[in-house]
Amino acid sequence: MADTAKRLSNAPAPPRGAAAPGTAKRLTSALQRVPVWLVYAVGFIPAVAYFALGVMDELGADPMKVLERELGEWALIFLIAGLCVTPLRQLLGLSLLRFRRALGLLAFWYVTLHLVTYLVLDQGLDWAAIWADIVKRPYITIGMASFVLLVPLALTSNNASIRRLGAQAWNRLHTLVYLAAAGGALHYLLVVKSWPLEPLIYAAIIATLLAWRGWRRIAKPAGARAARA
Repeated sequence: MADTAKRLSNAPAPPRGAAAPGTAKRLTSALQRVPVWLVYAVGFIPAVAYFALGVMDELGADPMKVLERELGEWALIFLIAGLCVTPLRQLLGLSLLRFRRALGLLAFWYVTLHLVTYLVLDQGLDWAAIWADIVKRPYITIGMASFVLLVPLALTSNNASIRRLGAQAWNRLHTLVYLAAAGGALHYLLVVKSWPLEPLIYAAIIATLLAWRGWRRIAKPAGARAARA
């Protein structure tokens, strides 16, 4: 008994803020039983709900703007969720890797719906007016650029592309998601103009996630050099 108590008293304390390994393991095990198709099914519920409200004329005085804003906001939410997968694994030991592709594709489809709403409902496919907006309005320029960055990521979000490109090249290509997420946050900030709290919160979350990745990228080689020394 005394020896056991001594060993327990000398054992290192778990890092503050980290989840208990057993809890993270149990939660990860439970999430492994969730089918990926369910993520898609649940993820599209907001889009279906907002389009249904629009058809029923329940989106207020300017339904097109409300639909456009909500679809863009959900795109940011799914981008943030995808960016959170790696920090959750590194910090808490919670693995959501099997859902990351679904989260990324949901983000892309919400951005696409957001864009289609702008092109069709807002501009009525008036390509001259659309081009003028892209050239003259920075927030539309940034939004369009962010969408273009997401297109190759969506097209290569499959196992065949990973095999064709090779894991290293595929990973390099998919770092474009960081630029797309930053562009999406900036697009939202510039759209609202009045600087309400919500877009600032999204921008702060994305900035924090990108800063975390930057710090890990810098710290990892330094740690490897120290280990070799």
